[in-house]
Amino acid sequence: MFLGCIADDLTGATDLALMLAREGLRTVQANGLPTDDLALDGVDAVVVALKSRTIPAAEAVEQSLAAADRLLALGAQRLFFKYCSTFDSTDEGNIGPVADALLDRLGARFTIACPAFPANGRTIEHGLLYVNGTPLAESSMKDHPLTPMRDSDLVAVLGRQTARKVGLVDIADVGRGADAIRAAFAREEGDGKAYAIVDAVRDEDLRAIGAASADLPLITGGSGVAMGLPAAWREAGLVAELFEPAARLEAPSGRRVILAGSCSTATRGQVAAAREAGVPDFKVDPRGIASGAIAAEDVTTWVVSQKPDGLAMVWSSADPEEVKAAQAELGRDAAGALVEGLLGEVASALADRGFTRFLVAGGETSGAVVQALKVDAFAIGPEIDPGVPWTRSVGGRQLALALKSGNFGAPDFFLKAWEKLA
Repeated sequence: MFLGCIADDLTGATDLALMLAREGLRTVQANGLPTDDLALDGVDAVVVALKSRTIPAAEAVEQSLAAADRLLALGAQRLFFKYCSTFDSTDEGNIGPVADALLDRLGARFTIACPAFPANGRTIEHGLLYVNGTPLAESSMKDHPLTPMRDSDLVAVLGRQTARKVGLVDIADVGRGADAIRAAFAREEGDGKAYAIVDAVRDEDLRAIGAASADLPLITGGSGVAMGLPAAWREAGLVAELFEPAARLEAPSGRRVILAGSCSTATRGQVAAAREAGVPDFKVDPRGIASGAIAAEDVTTWVVSQKPDGLAMVWSSADPEEVKAAQAELGRDAAGALVEGLLGEVASALADRGFTRFLVAGGETSGAVVQALKVDAFAIGPEIDPGVPWTRSVGGRQLALALKSGNFGAPDFFLKAWEKLA
């Protein structure tokens, strides 16, 4: 095992695992610290999914260091810290504190921060992060209920999270290729910078950045920056022959369901498209759960009652005003926890009733569902949309899972994803 990855949420881990597998690394994703019996023969990369994005920074550091120690003990020669392509964080962290701790653990002085993912509309130019051409601070992320992003300047954002100096490798350097990017890294490190935000507006930029970063002990960013790493490591003889991923996933037979807990703009659009297409749906909301008007048993019974060969959707993807109202009544964290807990209970009950194919929207929701299903690790399957693959559980109950970050996927994602299953 060559590469050890630490992701701050479940869907982000899957996004990175997909990128590595798509580029030819044999990749396994672990939900939490890898267990002693996890089979790693022939595996090039292990991605550890944490739930550390929005917990207190000290706890995020503790969990991330525990993951790093486990990965290093398994033989990892490089570490990758994966966070969201919209740099989801607050002025207190958690990206800066975790990256600081990982640099210290490795005895390293310099790394990059590059959340760009042009295929999903995330680009960085002159240090400013754009979402589908709109500055981050003017995008829907400005109203995120947990990590509202009100500053598009990543140098400034990261600079508020760390005492170390933050620099910039501008698009002018990136556009000249890997050698120029390496020279820019040396320039920034020589100027006392511990971090460099790296511009990227095209996939070609990400491949060049990956090649230039191949020797760094620690890399931080979104999954896009991993695009150029496998080929660079293969060329250097650090990993074995790259492999070709399958076009479809051999999924276990059984019924299917959509569980959508994200309130992002993309997921709300996907919910609307599925409803418009006639997918039977059941809406849940935290206030109904809190009052006892909605219970997991009721939702499970409704799903089971739908056509056995059809599709059903349970969703809580409310608009920002509805989310704010629920949070004001129940508390910011409690509102989300109620929905996640219910959807996790529903997933477990459905698995007991013959459901084997789960499409889950939202990082927090995906974490709750995977925990409820007691899935410790996944094998990465084919890509549905940029950053979102089908996966298959490793060990235990055989399940096919598509775990979608709230902001990812085309409007028809909930409808077309099933075509990738065999």
